[in-house]
Amino acid sequence: MEKIKIAIVGIGNCASSLIQGIYYYQDKTEEDVDGLMHWTIDGYKPSDIEVVAAIDVDKRKVGKDVSEAVYAKPNCTTIFYPNLENMGVKVTMGKVLDGVAPHMKDYKDDSTFIISDEKENEKEDIVNVLKESGAEMLVNYLPVGSQKAGEFYADCALEAGIAFINCVPIFIVSNPEYESKFAEKGIPCVGDDIKAQIGATITHRTLASLFKDRGVRLDRTYQLNTGGNTDFLNMLNHDRLASKRESKTEAVQSVLAHRLDDDDIHIGPSDYVPWQKDNKLCFLRMEGRTFGDVPMNIELRLSVEDSPNSAGCVIDAIRCCKLALKRGTSGALTSISSYVMKHPPIQYPDDIAYDKVEDYIAGKLEH
Repeated sequence: MEKIKIAIVGIGNCASSLIQGIYYYQDKTEEDVDGLMHWTIDGYKPSDIEVVAAIDVDKRKVGKDVSEAVYAKPNCTTIFYPNLENMGVKVTMGKVLDGVAPHMKDYKDDSTFIISDEKENEKEDIVNVLKESGAEMLVNYLPVGSQKAGEFYADCALEAGIAFINCVPIFIVSNPEYESKFAEKGIPCVGDDIKAQIGATITHRTLASLFKDRGVRLDRTYQLNTGGNTDFLNMLNHDRLASKRESKTEAVQSVLAHRLDDDDIHIGPSDYVPWQKDNKLCFLRMEGRTFGDVPMNIELRLSVEDSPNSAGCVIDAIRCCKLALKRGTSGALTSISSYVMKHPPIQYPDDIAYDKVEDYIAGKLEH
């Protein structure tokens, strides 16, 4: 089959896991494969994805072949495919804007970004890179809080005429003004803020739905997350956290029988623990009342490797986006966005979102 040609901005842990996975599954078959929600979508397997352009600002990655850059510091995710062959795609210098938080310079080199000495590329340069590479879509993996940078790359995708997949908690696809730009251009988009296959948000949503379905009143809940990757280091700056907290909180609020007051729900990253590296710990508590208003509570500890967990969802977003391009669908893909994103344009319960994705893949649903 023809390849699905993608460009990636932000060659961090998530991009590393995604790219490793493309090659990890190339010798697998449907019978012996694990870790995927769909082995094929419209005939496309994970190995049918090809990275044709990559953008970053870290000096240890810019100018390097993608096959080398995915293993470079400050990346610290699990290496499950250790010997990527040269891909013939060099990492292009991007534009920093608000993509790097000021406090990051206070940490040692193997934990944070080291901005390249190369001249930053402007929109015209990035658009040319995207066009010349033949990329069909741009996957956004910028750090949390990169609002201006995220909008810059969304604009680059629009100008280049390619699809956009927004994996980070800045609101672009769920912003009606931006979504309409993609619709008017005849370009599909997916977003915002990628979920994990089995992560803190999807687990919290599932338990919240269980409370609702079983008639248990949820009174209050928290979700605290710690990790040791660059994402958690970046989020020590709480000014960058507003959209992340909103995205994660709304993902849970949207499935409750009764929305909780702000004082009764707390969801979001809580601390950076360097030695955890890409391992994410979630501490979750839910307090409610059963029959006769008798109190009960659940406490849960979840440990996951953060970046591979999200790559399992992005791999489906990419293939659904390719399907949209083939069908001529434009604007937000609401089915796959609701299934794999925390802050989609339309929030469906997860079981309904799953059914809509299956219907979309089968051609029974427009988007």
